[in-house]
Amino acid sequence: MTEQTRQREDEANTGAPMLPRAGAGSAWEVFIAFLRLGLTSFGGPVAHLGYFRAEFVDRRKWTDERSYADLVALCQFLPGPASSQVGMALGMQRAGWLGALSAWAGFTLPSALALIAFAYGVALDSALASSGAVRGLKIVAVAVVAQAVWGMARTLCPDRTRAALAIGASLLVLALPSAVAQLAVIVACGLAGAAWVKLVHEPAVTHAGYGVSRRAATVALVAFALLLVGLPVAQAVAPVQWLAMVEGYYRAGALVFGGGHVVLPLLQSTVVTPGWVSADEFLAGYGAAQAVPGPLFTFAAYLGAVAQGPLTGWMGGLAMLVAIFVPAALLVLGALPFWDAWRQHAGARSTMAGINSGVVGILLAALYDPVWTSAIHNRTDFALGLAAFGLLVVGRVSPVCVVSIAALGGWALYG
Repeated sequence: MTEQTRQREDEANTGAPMLPRAGAGSAWEVFIAFLRLGLTSFGGPVAHLGYFRAEFVDRRKWTDERSYADLVALCQFLPGPASSQVGMALGMQRAGWLGALSAWAGFTLPSALALIAFAYGVALDSALASSGAVRGLKIVAVAVVAQAVWGMARTLCPDRTRAALAIGASLLVLALPSAVAQLAVIVACGLAGAAWVKLVHEPAVTHAGYGVSRRAATVALVAFALLLVGLPVAQAVAPVQWLAMVEGYYRAGALVFGGGHVVLPLLQSTVVTPGWVSADEFLAGYGAAQAVPGPLFTFAAYLGAVAQGPLTGWMGGLAMLVAIFVPAALLVLGALPFWDAWRQHAGARSTMAGINSGVVGILLAALYDPVWTSAIHNRTDFALGLAAFGLLVVGRVSPVCVVSIAALGGWALYG
């Protein structure tokens, strides 16, 4: 009996549409579906979620509207790249653990490989990082982050309480520029949200079956915690650069709420502050990351490839790519079986509302330092950045077009 026949019989017996059973597809099918999205999904995590809905709810019918919305809600609650986590969960549902890996690889590798290739261009030509085109890429990064702050603030800070939390978080991060301070701000905003942010209670929506047992989920969550604690200890015992980089990238992937743009300050403190990547190289890569489809977390592959040290090039790029995505995978696969009960509590949503306000504040601080201070040096830079911001926000021009225009503008202005 085929999967479709069994599904039709279930629908006839229950009178309600049934989702395909967990593991109904193949890992290859999942890889091809997500590779197509990895090659075409421009526009950031919110746009990615729209592409996923069109592909897997409307076209392929791997899940239904309510189950998809429930999954998106879970991934918005978790740290890490939400769109990639949604993809991993859909791959897990369709083809098991290999499906989750295939979904991640298909969606991630196109942009990761493109950015590693860009890193080789920077490394081979020392003048490239200071060329006019790359200067344009650094300037467009200001516009992209400003657009992210603007859009996130309108959505995540709709009232005075959350706006105040965002402003306070920004001031604290600017006064205490360190990864530890950023983590403390996130925790403080979460506690403040639980105490002060009041949200309307919404009924829970049950999950579809994702094929993750509670035992496997527990193992994933324990592994997440052990790596988060164990890697800093290992790095302290054996202070070598490659281990410090792995620890920093894992920590960034484990602690970032709010999407790819928010990982910027954590990665900056990990690789620029110690001198492994220059500020020019960092912002050039961040600007180039806006011109490729797929998740912004693949910026880590560029940084791993361009970094000075024993682990660099293709090997460094792929190693750092895995390091930053592992915590996201462990968290989403570990959380799936436990999500329904936890999300019943209004306090959980209030806590996340506070955390999201803090995320806006952290991103606002990052907009000033390092993005603005490293890219805007004169009136011409400001004019080019303002034009790019206008194209993104007012003209609604696609980011890939704006990045290309800014690179050409930088080349025309500065050679």
